[in-house]
Amino acid sequence: MLFYNYDLEKIVRANHPLRDVARVVDFRHLAVQFWKVLKKLGRRGYGLDVGIKCLFLQFWYDLSDRELEDRLRDDTGFRWFCGFELEDVTPDHTYFTRIRTLLGAERIGKIFKMILEQAEEKKIVRKVFTFVDATAIKTKETTWAERDKALADGAEKLNNKNIEEYSADKDARFGCKGKDKFWYGYKAHASVDMGSGLIRTVAVTPANVSEQDALKLICPEGGMVVGDKAYCLKTAQETMAIKDCHSGAVLKNNMKGKNKDKDRWLTKLRAPFENVFSKWEHKARYRGLLRVQLQIFLEAIVFNVKRLLVINSPPLFAPAVGGARDHFA
Repeated sequence: MLFYNYDLEKIVRANHPLRDVARVVDFRHLAVQFWKVLKKLGRRGYGLDVGIKCLFLQFWYDLSDRELEDRLRDDTGFRWFCGFELEDVTPDHTYFTRIRTLLGAERIGKIFKMILEQAEEKKIVRKVFTFVDATAIKTKETTWAERDKALADGAEKLNNKNIEEYSADKDARFGCKGKDKFWYGYKAHASVDMGSGLIRTVAVTPANVSEQDALKLICPEGGMVVGDKAYCLKTAQETMAIKDCHSGAVLKNNMKGKNKDKDRWLTKLRAPFENVFSKWEHKARYRGLLRVQLQIFLEAIVFNVKRLLVINSPPLFAPAVGGARDHFA
């Protein structure tokens, strides 16, 4: 009789990108922080760290729940990263819904902050210059059905005053940028440390909330805040003053104190960070503000981990003590 050694540690290639992820981020350390909260919420199973890793892989590779189920079953790299042996039964697609519900936006947000705090302890984040911006997150491509219902009910038109009555997503709103870009959904706001390129804060609002009004959700304490013309308006400037920040917002052409040389310098300073949202999914995967916030937290976690690999970050966490795998997700 022949016995074969199916050791995934040996099967998965040495230069697999997920090996670098596992080197920098200890997901067991992240999971064990929630043990007291989560241990009573379900049966023993795969382990909370496995659930967090699954969500990370889903957003790293932009997979649906069913696609993630297939990859976990068939991909040795996925199995190794999540701690499964070659013959282990992997989760089905319903597991990922349960883990998202179990964690929720608040706990996913804490995981995002824990990774960032460790980067700050390693002196990777400098907190001197902070880039701020926002991007559209669409819930639906069209709202013709909702419009027809509103008109049938006697409304003159469908707008942000009555859309909640007709939409399945009660938190989404119509947004616009400039004169010709309109969408229905949300807006994701982010602040980025310009020394490291890491996202420091993310927040989601309905699409009709302006950048200047949302700045209070992402504005740092101190330093220079660098942004486009949306942040030169009164409300944003007041927020910067309250947070003891120096304004690095480009001024509009008709504003008093406009310095074209300074604004050209600020534009060049911003340029390397304009692609922060380029790899994000600009479509809401879920309905509701909190679920979309969870989505954006996961997008930001993946973005930051990729950035940490680019700058060759050292490991962020000491090895976790205890059995996060023992607690159900």
